[in-house]
Amino acid sequence: MINKIILGHLILVTSVIADDYTSQRGMTNLLGIDTNLRCSQQMSNPKAKTYELSYKRTASMPLSPFAGEYKPKFLPEVPWAGSRQVFTMDVLNENVNDGNQGTQMDALGHFGYTDKVWSGEGEADLSSLKYFGEIDGKEVKPTPDSPLKKLGIESVPPIITTAVFLDVRKHIFNGKAMNAGEYVTVKHVEDTIAKSRIKDRGILPGDVVLINTGWSDNYQDPDELGIYYTKAPGVSYNLVKYLSDKQVVGVGLDTWGVDTFADEDEYGPERNQNPEGIANPAHHYFLTQSGVHTLENFNLKGLAKDGVDLSCVIILPLMTKGSSASPLRPVAIGVPTS
Repeated sequence: MINKIILGHLILVTSVIADDYTSQRGMTNLLGIDTNLRCSQQMSNPKAKTYELSYKRTASMPLSPFAGEYKPKFLPEVPWAGSRQVFTMDVLNENVNDGNQGTQMDALGHFGYTDKVWSGEGEADLSSLKYFGEIDGKEVKPTPDSPLKKLGIESVPPIITTAVFLDVRKHIFNGKAMNAGEYVTVKHVEDTIAKSRIKDRGILPGDVVLINTGWSDNYQDPDELGIYYTKAPGVSYNLVKYLSDKQVVGVGLDTWGVDTFADEDEYGPERNQNPEGIANPAHHYFLTQSGVHTLENFNLKGLAKDGVDLSCVIILPLMTKGSSASPLRPVAIGVPTS
């Protein structure tokens, strides 16, 4: 079935997918007519520009230490027998987690949790493993080498909605990039909104929230200094719950992990908010409790430069069945204000 929404000269077309993933989705169940209409208002503005929110994927970009090497190999041209045509192809190296390198998003099945803390010694007891919606671990991943049978990236719908851009670097830190170990707090977000052009609108259900910390200053290609993936600022646990209560669809930063990573003496006092036994509290709450997708390695410099507080964002994960993440080429369409 095809649905059409007509606004002026803009026609948004939405299709109903045959597979019903409603029970495996979190906040993306809110996407629909309301978010389409909000998006169309940004897209149909004659002053709107399109902003690339991804980085180029190269072998020399900053690479996640958790996701294997990333070494594209470009093959020679192949002549087609009996034809004047040739075709080109390329391959990736073995054991690379392509979905977790570069600009990407996580499926809800990317993180699970158990009743007890694993010490790191011996084999972890996964008998109590649960995922989003308290789905039993064996339902999600029946065997160690199986794909995700539930909550995989193919269950995520096309995300086409309004994005709220929160430039905490500008409004809170006076243009200075946040340090590793610092947390974006609820007050930071509320104060940023109050200083922006969306102070009367705020954050609405179904929005995507993008937060500019300035950590992207450390993103280099080629990654000669190797700083980007060593540490990062992130969102406080109270902010994670706050944004979840706002019913946002996804939260993305200009960092590699959404969570905060630093040396022990660098963490801000907000670390005390973190629940005991949870190493990555933002991933835990967003992915396993509230059903909010984590968006990583987003290039927010264009939005920051032009002061685009509100835009239509289009985020299309690959439908790779059973995968826990997907590479992305997200775009935002919005009106420059500076």
